[in-house]
Amino acid sequence: MLQLANLEVVYNDVILVLRGLSIDVPDGHVVALLGSNGAGKTTTARAITGLLGVHEGKATKGSIKWNGADITDGNPATIVKGGISQVMEGRRIFAELTVDENLATGAYTNRSKESANYGRVMELFPRLLERHDQTAGYLSGGEQQMLAIGRALMAEPRLLILDEPSLGLAPLLVEQVRDVIVEINKQGTSVLLIEQNAIMALSIANYGYIMENGKVVMDGDAKKLLADEDVQEFYLGLHGEEGEKKSFRDVKHYKRRKRWAS
Repeated sequence: MLQLANLEVVYNDVILVLRGLSIDVPDGHVVALLGSNGAGKTTTARAITGLLGVHEGKATKGSIKWNGADITDGNPATIVKGGISQVMEGRRIFAELTVDENLATGAYTNRSKESANYGRVMELFPRLLERHDQTAGYLSGGEQQMLAIGRALMAEPRLLILDEPSLGLAPLLVEQVRDVIVEINKQGTSVLLIEQNAIMALSIANYGYIMENGKVVMDGDAKKLLADEDVQEFYLGLHGEEGEKKSFRDVKHYKRRKRWAS
């Protein structure tokens, strides 16, 4: 469905961010893309959705294919019409508009099904129905994340890219977002879940990729990654057979990198 092959991305003709990245998102799957800040996760999302140029970036090698068609240098609006929607990190709602007006902007490329998709969003997020005529800037952080996801769904995407949807949310709201992602996938939408919250992401994903310095250093079945010693040590703060907690400072970074590179 979605294939990134040996993708390299450079910003300002100088800064190499993606270094031969290859990932696949099969039809109907949830795929987790994990990594710390600066690993290249957001750049990956920008490359897929045609937004590199906005940030003075460009793909210099490799390709991005969507259902067999090359979209490496695609137009963002055309990519959305083709079935890919993105929820950016930090929500990026229109704070001055109402909930309904925000959702209407998401339906711009799919007006013929606006009413049906509006109903779907309100089923997924009953809280938004209660606040449908309120100004979005006055919503709570969790409600704004719901709105951002709902707005993306108004285009009826076949692939939904979520960039750090749990960022800044309380644990209870993270669980709610997790459950919504599961339901969206059950309804037939594939999901590329870009996260630092490894437990949340891998608990619902079919497959996972871990990035460091612009490339994949580990990938595999999500359940196997969740049980992997290196993933537990670095992302979950656990180490050893008893699963005792460790601080980030205690992680043997050099040894971990050596294992991943082997």
